[in-house]
Amino acid sequence: MITSQLEIIKQGQRYLNTVSKKDYSAIMSPNFMSSAGSHMRHIIDHYLAIMSGLHNEVIDYDSRVRGGQLESSPQLAIDKLNEISMWLKSLCEDELSKMIILSTEVSVTHKNVKKVKTSVARELVFAGSHAVHHYAMITQISFAQQSTLQTKALPECFGLASATATFLRQNDVLPRDEYLVISK
Repeated sequence: MITSQLEIIKQGQRYLNTVSKKDYSAIMSPNFMSSAGSHMRHIIDHYLAIMSGLHNEVIDYDSRVRGGQLESSPQLAIDKLNEISMWLKSLCEDELSKMIILSTEVSVTHKNVKKVKTSVARELVFAGSHAVHHYAMITQISFAQQSTLQTKALPECFGLASATATFLRQNDVLPRDEYLVISK
């Protein structure tokens, strides 16, 4: 569980080490309504909500700070991902299995907040899958920017779901890359 989360975080760090501040914060209108930095901040917010939720016993993904320097500074995002990695490495089995409350809005037409029981492990599975989905969006933003250096530097599996990677490996379709070791 923790190893897979660290792989996902490492992919984000690899991307952040290659992207320019300009490309990171650029909004590629009309195809995209937000920047790669906005997507990365959103990913980080979800992990921070879990960290806070473990302490407060309530995870609230809706309580987050939109905008800010995380959306414009790849280095600040790297620093936050480093914090998240250290936190992940510190988790013990009891913390992973701890039952907590998830508070979340469930409607786009009116405010409707629901609270459900969940575990830290289950929410980490969600956060990892959620991050991969946003990495796929960041990949598309990179392609729209036509930044050859940036798109060539993207990890091969960046934005690729785990089950899809397994399918491609089993069919000898997935290229192996230096960022993520995939064994058959």
